[in-house]
Amino acid sequence: QVQLVASGGGSVQAGGSLRLSCPASAYTYLFIGWFRQAPGKEREGVASIYTDGGKIYYADSVKGRFTISQDKTTLYLQMNSLKPEDSAMYYCAASGRYGPPLDAQHYADWGQGTQVTVSS
Repeated sequence: QVQLVASGGGSVQAGGSLRLSCPASAYTYLFIGWFRQAPGKEREGVASIYTDGGKIYYADSVKGRFTISQDKTTLYLQMNSLKPEDSAMYYCAASGRYGPPLDAQHYADWGQGTQVTVSS
């Protein structure tokens, strides 16, 4: 089983950029995506890819600023124009079954997260 360990997090100022990476073999899953969880808040879907066709889904809060992409071995999340409210632990997750693309409960495989902190 592939270890979905996210990397690339860090501390940036508002308006800055970060690129997250996660080693994942896309053909193994139907959906693969990025989620985040801030202290005291529920885990929320950020972006995901339906690998059988390539349709992409974004949370409204990140549309136009974040871009999800993948190659044969790695899932990426390019985050631009970062805001303090983007601060959270970011996780990579995958699902082998059909369900809501940005619903964390739909995803069974999770990896270790990476912290993103955006200062104002």
